[in-house]
Amino acid sequence: MLLVKLFFAFLWVGLFSVGGGYAAIPLIQDQIVNIHKLMTMEEFSDLVTVAEMTPGPISINSATFVGMRTSGLYGVLLCTIGCIIPSFCICLTLAYFYYKYRTVGGVQVVLGALRPAVVALIASAGASILMLGLFQAELPDIVPSNIRIVELGIFIVALVILRKYKASAITIIFGSGVVGTLVYGLMGAI
Repeated sequence: MLLVKLFFAFLWVGLFSVGGGYAAIPLIQDQIVNIHKLMTMEEFSDLVTVAEMTPGPISINSATFVGMRTSGLYGVLLCTIGCIIPSFCICLTLAYFYYKYRTVGGVQVVLGALRPAVVALIASAGASILMLGLFQAELPDIVPSNIRIVELGIFIVALVILRKYKASAITIIFGSGVVGTLVYGLMGAI
């Protein structure tokens, strides 16, 4: 029964994650944390971190991670296939129609209208991860006095380095991991 639940959860994610992998994060969170309660929010945060650090699309990496954690190899296969099938079918269909009708003016209008929705989905995912990283809580449960100073410092420095020096995401992820490990290691030694 769990395998069927996982397959349909990621089929749902694959079907409705319009806008790419980062837009899928809130959908994965809803399916895995809120609806099926297969992970805690902290475990989900770890999932996003691991999925982001590994090569490949974040939604497929997340499906693989959840499948392995909950049901082993069969879970990996069903979650990954469930996540891929809708995208494959939709992309194949849209590619056919796009190349056939791309010169029609209405097509460009529809694509232009979809862009703000995609930005909103990505911003929602980013805000959710930011709140979890800085407060270890989601938006309704945030207590300003519970802000995690080390994470806030790493976030600000990483943001400045990204914007000012255009550093690569890999450098930022690796550097943040090293700094966080050193800081928490020193704090534990004191």
